[in-house]
Amino acid sequence: MLSEGGCGVPSLMEALEARRAEVLGQAERLREQIAGLSEELSRAEERLARLQIARETVEEVLAAPSSPVPDADAGGGGVGGVAVALVKAEAELDVTVMSPEYREIIALFATSGAVMRCKEVCQHLSLGTEPRHVEGMRSKLKRLVERGILAEPSSGLFKVDGRKQGW
Repeated sequence: MLSEGGCGVPSLMEALEARRAEVLGQAERLREQIAGLSEELSRAEERLARLQIARETVEEVLAAPSSPVPDADAGGGGVGGVAVALVKAEAELDVTVMSPEYREIIALFATSGAVMRCKEVCQHLSLGTEPRHVEGMRSKLKRLVERGILAEPSSGLFKVDGRKQGW
């Protein structure tokens, strides 16, 4: 047996120590990657769970016969119809309808069921009634008409309408 002072042993020990340090570093990097991926996986699973809950809630609301939903042909889509339109818009990744501003507008029409002018919508949403606000609102309402969520029964009047959405 060679002693530590013998030929080749110190360089062999140094080589082993260098390899050990290299593998130790690699193991640490892999642990960090695993921790990062685990966090990312947890966030993705949490988002999936929230989406599943949202989907189940929407299905439950749409299936519930407890609150009468006006017939689309009777003049308005109502809350149930608007919910269907929103689910469809999300499925189609319609960014316009999914934005908070548009959701506020849609919620206003869905809950009130009223026929409104642009200026009235601005007032209900606590926006200014200056021409720039009213014209901005008019373009948003026109986009919602194009998507079949609102209807414009006469010039400048808007209401809930889901016939183009199939509800």
